[in-house]
Amino acid sequence: MALLKIALLEDLLAQRVVTTRGRFKHLLTGWGAVLLAFSWIPHAVNAQVPQQSAKAEVEALCSTCHGLFYLDRAQGYDTPEEWQHLIESMIDLAPDQKSRISEYLAKHYPHKPGKAPRIVGGSTQIQIEEWVVPSLGQRSRDPIEAPDGSIWWTGMWASLVGRLDPKTGEMREYPLPPSARPHSIIPDAEGFIWYTGNSNSTIGKLDPGSGDITEYQTEARDPHTGTFHPNGNLYFTAQHSNVLGRLDPRTGDITEIPTRKKPYGIKVGLDNDLFIAYNGTNTIGRLDPNSMEVIYYPVPDERTRIRRLDIDSQGNVWFVNSSMGKIGHLDVDSGTVTQWDSPSGPTSHPYSMTVIDDIVWYNESGMRPDVLVRFDPSAERFQSWPVPSGIGIIRHTWETRDGDLLIHQSSSNRIGRVKIFD
Repeated sequence: MALLKIALLEDLLAQRVVTTRGRFKHLLTGWGAVLLAFSWIPHAVNAQVPQQSAKAEVEALCSTCHGLFYLDRAQGYDTPEEWQHLIESMIDLAPDQKSRISEYLAKHYPHKPGKAPRIVGGSTQIQIEEWVVPSLGQRSRDPIEAPDGSIWWTGMWASLVGRLDPKTGEMREYPLPPSARPHSIIPDAEGFIWYTGNSNSTIGKLDPGSGDITEYQTEARDPHTGTFHPNGNLYFTAQHSNVLGRLDPRTGDITEIPTRKKPYGIKVGLDNDLFIAYNGTNTIGRLDPNSMEVIYYPVPDERTRIRRLDIDSQGNVWFVNSSMGKIGHLDVDSGTVTQWDSPSGPTSHPYSMTVIDDIVWYNESGMRPDVLVRFDPSAERFQSWPVPSGIGIIRHTWETRDGDLLIHQSSSNRIGRVKIFD
């Protein structure tokens, strides 16, 4: 059975958040101009509104950062205490206001039975540890591990990246250009942190030592996900621009090519070609890193949409079929595709994916709570666990050097680490 340590983590998280928020505020003292870019974050302004009906308060507060339709998506809690737990990771409110809003949400947005996941038991044990990021409302996502063992994430809505020391829990956040809104980040071998400027058409490089940022302008309007190749270049997707790109960090030269609809995830294969997931068509792409030519592998059923993929030890591709509630395997040599139904069914919306020692790890993002799933291809056997703060969505995962899995919950502003005990 999973070792979730929820009660212990609540105490630890509370201590860590107080400590790191204090450090963060001190860090920003001399950055008046930068603070303006953060002024919209609910935590920074300690939002207060006049006393009014709970419904009006919810409409006023929740719509500040996101649409009210998210309340329907988030229906995973039944009690006011559970809703308070979520609210505290999003916004600072006075106790009476928090209580009033939580009671309203528990009454009007209870857990939907149809969103309950099917949890599958098994012999593997895991331990999930989560940290709340300092600046609330930033929608933290896409954690990675840097060469020094630190964990980094993007705060897309706040246009920042953050660093976590997993040994101490200490966090620091680095402001980026306010218009960048980074979608994902990638570390290089020297410890620099690269990000995709999803809203200002850039690839950026952060020097953690100095805080200096170098930007490279792209023609694609929305750089999405990137990865470094053994040749030293950074390759990236641009989902809504329908573009694949290559940046040479040594010269700053960028090459961009048109591609099929909505390229999303990207990974380097064993033969050094790059594999692309497409979220707008039933396709997996194979990109030659030198010629930038793309070969396309069709995946059965035109309704198929693929967000993320990864590579196993044989060089074959595993992927999530998000729109069909499946995971799949592509034999690169033959082009044969094999798929399996995810345990929670066709509406489970598998999203992230990482292959660790030929075991497939992914999440069912359409369920409440969000569910972490393990699939053993040799036995064709699933096992799954609810994520403790699983009201958000795991959008991207990362394998650490120790074989841990980095996760996150964007809606509740958490970064997590999964230790696996097979």
